[in-house]
Amino acid sequence: MSDFELVVQGNIVDARGVVQDGWLGVRDGKVAARGEGAAPAAREKVDARGQWIVPGVVDGQVHSGSQAGQEGLGWASRAAAAGGVTVMVDMPYDDPEPVASRPQLDAKIAEVERDCHVDVALFGTLNAQHGLRAAAGLIEGGVCAFKFSTFEATPGRFPRVDEDDLFEAFKLIAPSGLVCGVHNQMQDLTRKNIRRLQEAGDTGWDAFMRAHTPLIENLATGIIYELGAETGARAHAVHVSTSRGFELCDMYRRSGTAATIETCIQYLMLNHEEHTRRFGAKTKHYPPIRPKAEVDRLWAHIARDACTFVSSDHVSWGLERKGNPDVFKNSSGGPGLETLLPAFWTGCEQHGIAPAMVVRQLARNPARHFLLDDRKGTLDVGMDADIVILKPERYAFDPSNSLSAVHWSSFEGMEFSVRVAGTWCRGQQVFDGTKVLNKAGDGKFLRPHAGTGVAPSYDD
Repeated sequence: MSDFELVVQGNIVDARGVVQDGWLGVRDGKVAARGEGAAPAAREKVDARGQWIVPGVVDGQVHSGSQAGQEGLGWASRAAAAGGVTVMVDMPYDDPEPVASRPQLDAKIAEVERDCHVDVALFGTLNAQHGLRAAAGLIEGGVCAFKFSTFEATPGRFPRVDEDDLFEAFKLIAPSGLVCGVHNQMQDLTRKNIRRLQEAGDTGWDAFMRAHTPLIENLATGIIYELGAETGARAHAVHVSTSRGFELCDMYRRSGTAATIETCIQYLMLNHEEHTRRFGAKTKHYPPIRPKAEVDRLWAHIARDACTFVSSDHVSWGLERKGNPDVFKNSSGGPGLETLLPAFWTGCEQHGIAPAMVVRQLARNPARHFLLDDRKGTLDVGMDADIVILKPERYAFDPSNSLSAVHWSSFEGMEFSVRVAGTWCRGQQVFDGTKVLNKAGDGKFLRPHAGTGVAPSYDD
């Protein structure tokens, strides 16, 4: 009898390249061995020859609790499993109030371990109610990062943090080695532009992009990186949609700061001329979907490996929050856990980018970013057996079959080139291509490792 509980055989993709006809041997939820050619015996064997085997996705931006009673961590984790996401990194901006204190964090951890089908790491934030002093408790409690915003999307739940408070927060967090992620949007410029357009009755499908100019985003991105440079904190600009944002990040990196940058799959696969025209407010995001020319420039940054990681920015708003004829009165964001991996793989294929980049951007890099890389992000021996099988198949995405809390998507009808045929989390199969197989509560809360005091490298 074999000492492997599971052997998976196929084309193994990692951050370095592809191992044709490789195999993984799993024991006690870990990758215990790997090789090429004939696979060893095991209690269970999965023959995925001709298919792709990739590490489970670490989705670095998920908003499961933005709408009370809508989704929650447990339901979101089902969509994650269907999308090949084995780690959700969930944002703190829950309804009715954000995770800005230790008791709130502890309650959310309990929700993870009661309801989730995949593993979860958690952001924390700081607000006026609990003060900056709450940072220590959140760090001790196991947050993997902090999130702030230069824009108040929702009073209370999603507040603006003034630059002086951001400066103090960055100083407090810097010694922990945890990243400070910031929503990059200048509030005054945004609100003035919106007010001007609304007063003119200019509120149709294309108005949102015109209100949220690249300057609004780029100025805020520069502030984030300068705060990092001043404090020594790991400064991270989330959901960057402009090429200029990447140029700013490059500049700060060259000066020796720990600047990192993220874009989202919608900014790579959707464009203003085609998709916003077609779907209207369904494509409303902060920042907005940009013109195709800007999308092409973002892909150039992906190709040169300048992006830290790509995320979904998933949030399952009900369609009642997406149907107002005044685009400014609709909620921002959309579901994305199930489309992140197949969409990014497809986009890389279309742009001649090797499969290894998919693993770098969706698994290895975000695992390093959130200090989870001692067990997540690769299929190396000793790592958690978070395994995804991708079947080469061309199909039009149909959100009516989604496992998310809502059955709409701005990716509706988009042709993908791979389908998630199976997902394993710590050696346990959680999705078989059709349905979720494991129990609520099989997912685990993930604490970051202690780190080394040096910002992670994403270059090797």
